[in-house]
Amino acid sequence: MLKRRSTLAVGLVVAGAITLSACGRSDDAGAAASAGTISSGKATGTIKVWAQGAEAQNLGEIIKGFQQENPDAKIEITAIPWGSAHDKYQTAIAGGSTPDLAQMGTTWMADFASAFEQVPHGVDASGMFSAANSAATVKGSAVGVPWYVDTRVVYYRKDLAEKAGYSSPPATWDDFKGMAKAMQTKAGATYGMSMPTGAKADDFQSILPFVWSNGANLTDQAGTMWTIDTPEMVGALSYVDSFFSEGIANKNPDSAVGATEAAFVSGKTPIMFGAPSEISGLESAGGAAFSDKIGVMTFPKEKSGTSFVGGSDLAVFKNAANRDGAWKLVQYLARPDVQAQFYKLTGDLPSVQSAWDQGDLKADPRLQVFKAQLNDAKSPPANTSWTQVSSAADSEMEKMVRGGTTPQQAAQELQATASTVGIGQ
Repeated sequence: MLKRRSTLAVGLVVAGAITLSACGRSDDAGAAASAGTISSGKATGTIKVWAQGAEAQNLGEIIKGFQQENPDAKIEITAIPWGSAHDKYQTAIAGGSTPDLAQMGTTWMADFASAFEQVPHGVDASGMFSAANSAATVKGSAVGVPWYVDTRVVYYRKDLAEKAGYSSPPATWDDFKGMAKAMQTKAGATYGMSMPTGAKADDFQSILPFVWSNGANLTDQAGTMWTIDTPEMVGALSYVDSFFSEGIANKNPDSAVGATEAAFVSGKTPIMFGAPSEISGLESAGGAAFSDKIGVMTFPKEKSGTSFVGGSDLAVFKNAANRDGAWKLVQYLARPDVQAQFYKLTGDLPSVQSAWDQGDLKADPRLQVFKAQLNDAKSPPANTSWTQVSSAADSEMEKMVRGGTTPQQAAQELQATASTVGIGQ
């Protein structure tokens, strides 16, 4: 994508952007320096910020308040397409030409940790979701501040669930599978639910809620070795595979963009996993009367009901020309009222828990389900090998679903690959 630039009255420099989810790795990693401090007083000077997607497009609006509070500060925002952002950051770090502040996908934190300042005293992240703070921590050092969070919950057709005999969301794995099957036998669905097959990138990441909820861990507690071939992992894979072997999920679903949502709206496949943005997307696809048919629930429990947490973090580079101003801007963007306002602009879920007590975030019961899920969520391992291992896991998952490999064999093969790849940095 070609970048275009325009200068705004408040001194912002903005470039065009696209919106895609963040993932990717490099070989840059390491522990951050000791935490510093932030000076008192207002921010001054130019603060250079790089950001991606809808966040970059809306950042100029949200920082108008910061500009009013800090009139001697000038903010320059450069928007970068998600698809090229990882390489651009990597190049900037190697060339010593980084901005002061940047938006980082949570899976990038380990990649670039050696280039980030440790979060200084005076930046309080204690009121943020603990899983989000964990994703911004590398080797025990907080090297970023969660900006917004993302998680997955289960979407289901409430009207068809009632027809299938479920007036409330199922709480356990057994009941959840029972509802999916009943959607076929009693509510006329072609398939009970949409389940990732491993054919697409990050499909294994999409089933991590079942992995974690069965008590499996991808690494040991110290993060020094992969622990994939375990009874807990095999049990989780067996549960996922059973949806396919019993005909509840389609082994060869339509992979076109929007196909899963279309099948949900039509009732052919009335259960799916989704992010908060799916609410508005499904309402748009289904029409005004469809909204009341959309149900959301936290992941059903086995040993737990743990989902995936993602989103973006704010990181300040060690060689920032205006690190003090950058951290003051981070403080501003982490304020509950600012995060609630940013949600209205972007739909990004606040990382600060108290922001959920305001406006639509508090009033919409479906959004409160996401809040509940965020209190039981985890992030993938914060090491530079995760992307390679995750890609291998997609392949092993597809072999299991479509090729007849057993869950035990899938876990063994993935363990062998992960052990060869190593734990990374």
